[in-house]
Amino acid sequence: MKNTAMKVVPVVLFLVLLLALGACMMKPADNDTSCNCGPYGQVVSGTPGTLDIPDVKKSVPVISGPGSEDGNYFSDGKDFPLTHEQILKHLRTASEVAKEAKASGHHPFGAVLVAPDGETVLMKQGNMGGLSHAETELSRRASVQYDPDYLWNCTLVTTFEPCAMCSGNIYWANIGNMAYGAPETTLKNLTGANKANPTMNLPSRTIFAAGQKPIRVAGPFPELEDELVAPHRDFWK
Repeated sequence: MKNTAMKVVPVVLFLVLLLALGACMMKPADNDTSCNCGPYGQVVSGTPGTLDIPDVKKSVPVISGPGSEDGNYFSDGKDFPLTHEQILKHLRTASEVAKEAKASGHHPFGAVLVAPDGETVLMKQGNMGGLSHAETELSRRASVQYDPDYLWNCTLVTTFEPCAMCSGNIYWANIGNMAYGAPETTLKNLTGANKANPTMNLPSRTIFAAGQKPIRVAGPFPELEDELVAPHRDFWK
């Protein structure tokens, strides 16, 4: 009997120890959150029906615009990467592109993409149709060929102020700077009620101000307006 008791006691003690360990595992301490996991490892919050997802806050640059407190919405030439002389030079190049477009039977608009050095012309583009405006086509081509970060330091120079469609394409292509020669209001006076180009009266600055990126704008440049307007005088009649 004595030998039997000595064999049974260790077994009983072992079973008691297993039961005690099981109880501890079934009920973790109140301050233990290491097992706060749901199905498939999904992290579950202490509030039923919700998830513990970090609050990610996007960093959006401050945008100035018409009616803003500082009142300096991308003043013409302010902090612009191109000098006044460089802009005039590239506007004349864009004007030559516009003349080539006109000679090919298209609307006389032209645009060029200038590299961050302010001198190199990376692309030239004339108008190709009612939905294929020079600025839109240039923006699309540039977005395919160049990295967005590189384009942010480039400048699109165009003969006339871009329409709403073209401004949107410049924005989405991430071209950080835009210079135009003549305002859209001048173009509207030229085209009138022409069905081929029902010109809007919506400033490009207004389009850019609605976005989240501080695109710099320079223009218009009255000293070149007659030169830029010349190809249009007999075109819309």
